Amino acid sequence: MKGELVRSILYPKPIGFKFYQDALKFIGLLGVLAIVGIIYTVCVLIIKHQAPISDVVFKALDIITVAVPPSLPAAMTIGTVYAQTRLKKQGVFCISPQRINVCGKLKLICFDKTGTLTEDGLDLWGVVPLQDQHFLPAVQNVHELTRGPFLAAMATCHSLTNIDGELVGDPLDLKMFEATNWMLIEPGKETTRFDSIIPTIVKPVTSDTFLAENIENPYEIGIIRQFPFSSSLQRMSVITRTLGAKNMEVFVKGSPEMVASLANKETVPLDFQEVLEKYTQQGFRVIALAWRPMEANFSWRKAQHIARTDVECNLNFLGFLIMQNALKPETTPIIKQLLDADIRTVMVTGDNMLTAVSVARDCGMVSARSKVIMVTATAPGGDVPPQIEWSYDTAPEKGMEQSREVHIHEQSYHRDQEHDVNNYHFAVSGKSFAILRTHFPELIPKIVQKGTVFARMSPDQKTHLVESLQELGYCVGMCGDGANDCGALKTAHAGISLSEAEASVASPFTSKTPNISCVPTVIREGRAALVSSFGVFKYMALYSVIQFVTVVILYWLDSNLGDFQFLYIDLVITTTAAVFMGKNAAYPKLVRRRPPGSLVSPTILFSILVQVVLVTIVQLVAYFSLYTQSWFTPIHYTGEDVVNFSNTTLYSENIQCYENTVVFFVSCFQYIILAGAFSKGKPYRQPIWTNVIFLCSMLSLAAATAFMMFFPVQWGFLTSFMELVQIAIDHMHYTLIIGAIIAGNFLISFLLETCVVDSQAFRSFINSLRCKKRPKNLYKIIDKEMQTDPHWPPVGSVTTTQNSINFSINAVDGS
Repeated sequence: MKGELVRSILYPKPIGFKFYQDALKFIGLLGVLAIVGIIYTVCVLIIKHQAPISDVVFKALDIITVAVPPSLPAAMTIGTVYAQTRLKKQGVFCISPQRINVCGKLKLICFDKTGTLTEDGLDLWGVVPLQDQHFLPAVQNVHELTRGPFLAAMATCHSLTNIDGELVGDPLDLKMFEATNWMLIEPGKETTRFDSIIPTIVKPVTSDTFLAENIENPYEIGIIRQFPFSSSLQRMSVITRTLGAKNMEVFVKGSPEMVASLANKETVPLDFQEVLEKYTQQGFRVIALAWRPMEANFSWRKAQHIARTDVECNLNFLGFLIMQNALKPETTPIIKQLLDADIRTVMVTGDNMLTAVSVARDCGMVSARSKVIMVTATAPGGDVPPQIEWSYDTAPEKGMEQSREVHIHEQSYHRDQEHDVNNYHFAVSGKSFAILRTHFPELIPKIVQKGTVFARMSPDQKTHLVESLQELGYCVGMCGDGANDCGALKTAHAGISLSEAEASVASPFTSKTPNISCVPTVIREGRAALVSSFGVFKYMALYSVIQFVTVVILYWLDSNLGDFQFLYIDLVITTTAAVFMGKNAAYPKLVRRRPPGSLVSPTILFSILVQVVLVTIVQLVAYFSLYTQSWFTPIHYTGEDVVNFSNTTLYSENIQCYENTVVFFVSCFQYIILAGAFSKGKPYRQPIWTNVIFLCSMLSLAAATAFMMFFPVQWGFLTSFMELVQIAIDHMHYTLIIGAIIAGNFLISFLLETCVVDSQAFRSFINSLRCKKRPKNLYKIIDKEMQTDPHWPPVGSVTTTQNSINFSINAVDGS
């Protein structure tokens, strides 16, 4: 497992997020625009103005940086940086910031159970020992147990250790051992009586313990060797020797199904399954114990070299440990919040199936009126082909006393639910999941589409489940707290660890809050970051287009923006806007509709294209409005004025002119207007006025630009430094006309973004134009096929490899 963890960290699965892929395509499109600009520059400057080659080359290179802004990649990360900072303040740490945007598209969340949905600490509710191969009534006071294999198993079969006088280890082991009221002593000088090795010993806290010096053979058990718990094996075991005993003993603890499979059949009670279901259906976590005496000649040296499989066999079944594991108080409201936001929730656990189903019902993953269909697959054996049995789970309100009647009432139960035939959930065990993947791969999409509870899943199977969900088109999140979740946490689009141990190393997100309340927090911040990234990207794209249009107009006149004009636009306006427009906090409520994840979605493309057309029209209207003024005299290029720069002779760029001034002021306001228009609030971010620093910055920039445009007194800063013509001194009325054009640009831009692009009517109109015959995502297609298939789900029948193919063919024909 450790090697798989390291491998998953060193070679993580690529995200493949569409937003980043589309961003590269869009940058390529801006590159095409740059090529068009170069061709335009060469043609205009050489053919129209006969400019020298050096001037043409400088301006052609200049237009490349105009069309493709070098700051675009950095600007796109700003929203993510703010989201990462906000997450840190809320106790969620992120080691992979690019995953934050991906969280904005999460459609399904997988949850581990123990320690994630339920409390970390397990309380020992009681034990169910055996007598003459029959279960005794539950014993809730472990002190009532007599000394024997059952009590010895509880005292030895664990991985606890003593650090600074305090027992530490797995919480389940700790609760189990504490219930025995025994004591654990680490190796030392007092433990040399167990042959030549120095084991950990355990002994009861009784009078014979404290009077050990006066007793020749006190009751002590040495733990000779430990086989640690493995989630894939679903068990752990120890080899022990009781002081004074003639032989060693083996104790095994693990899942009931696994321990029963390793035990001698005659030692497993006939009502094993019935008693197990009695407790698991009530939400208890059930652990089984088993025991085996070794041969008298089994030495300590052989104990150190024997294979695990040779030890964990031919066991005597001892009984059950009943652990109580309550839901965390935050679990149910968070699950409801996710379901209300149309985000699927799935439980994937290593625990017992019926316990998992019970917890799923308790927390709301499975509603009270929903059916749970158990999908039980069996491997081929002899002449029997692999097959799947489909049966309804016992509804929790029926209780254990009616469990035997469930099969009889399945048909009537089905009739009662006919009005809602699609309100069902599949429950699949890890064993069945493995068989399905091997023998029924064509059914896996349907199983995982309606699967809500996956129990007894190994770490690899958790990873395979996440991959299967991703193949259906889901953006999958995973929330867990253990090392057995590492693979799934790393494979998921967004893994959230509730532990600071191994899982936090493999997971992009780690929460200091040990409950699932961090999940909607991460989704909200992901949505806010994604919308911010879209806004900044659109803004930077429009910034390039605005400046491109400005430069194209001025190149036609053999003019250009001055150095400090470029500086004012790029550094003062654009940088300020790009840095602060992503600072809007996330909206507190999760809505059902997710933000778009692609830059080529119709609404995004429409927004960009219509704003491109608008800014181009506004600049051209402002430019040509000069020609309607009687006092205006167009600039005339003579080709005689030259300037010397670094020993290079360049033709003057005619910067200080009416045309330059008008286009400069209009474009400056366009940068500010679009920064506000693209800084959207609800339903994914807080309103723009909550981003105080951004709002104040934009108002300050607008005021500063308006001050320069309307300033009626001669000012050297404007004429010499900014190279502008102060039109307002002699022609204030025309300056007011330009102001009206800018105001019209403001109104139209904001109306387009708020009343058109974001409206439900516009989205419906776009969808009607696209004429979508079937959904884009595979999981929607499969869901629709199952809804229209009258033979699905095949409850009460047995599916083999042959009729499973028939099911698939029928589904395809029906679609």
